[in-house]
Amino acid sequence: MTQSVPPNSADRWRLAFRYSYPIALGYLPAGIAYGVLMSAAGLPVWLSAAMSLLVYSGAFQYAAVALLSGGAGVAAMSFNAFVINLRHVFYGLPLLDALPVRRWERWYSIFALTDETFSVLTTLPKALRTALMSRIALLNQLYWLAGTLAGALIGAGLTEWIPHLDFALASLFVILAYEQYRANRAWWPCALAVLAFIAAGSIAPQYLLFAAVLLCAAVIVLRSLLWKPGAAS
Repeated sequence: MTQSVPPNSADRWRLAFRYSYPIALGYLPAGIAYGVLMSAAGLPVWLSAAMSLLVYSGAFQYAAVALLSGGAGVAAMSFNAFVINLRHVFYGLPLLDALPVRRWERWYSIFALTDETFSVLTTLPKALRTALMSRIALLNQLYWLAGTLAGALIGAGLTEWIPHLDFALASLFVILAYEQYRANRAWWPCALAVLAFIAAGSIAPQYLLFAAVLLCAAVIVLRSLLWKPGAAS
């Protein structure tokens, strides 16, 4: 079933909110957890907000809490950001043909592409995807920023009532992975991730995440080169 693109900007915003509000249910608590962890590490509210505005990478932001509080240098921060966000390269490729026409919307949509935004956009027809991409991305970032500010203002005391807040984002990823499997019924990405993690633990345990991501990327590229849909039955 296809859906026409609303000609009115207000209608597009309403439609973007309808598609994105389920993400708010995950981003608000995960953002609050991030803000609380930043506060517990003794980092200022403005830095928490700046990270969610200018970096906007949930997994790296969680990892950056320990790096920032430990005084990590620019090189260490940059390397960790590169490794953790390397998966976004593969997220962006299927959406290149659907990027908005206006330049600022294109650049912002590329910057604000997250796992959750990708999951929403790939369920839409191409025309609707193009029309709503920047709006959905912006709403999702606002949800994350609102959660971050709330958590940073609540402060570290929340960790005494709700322990293990740093697991909130991991839980969100598990839910997204499950929903993607239910939608596509593709088991091989899950198997690939598990096997790559095991192999990376044996080959380079000190660079576990980086090695696992590289192994997954290599297999995905090799599969795209060798496997042609419909070539064989």
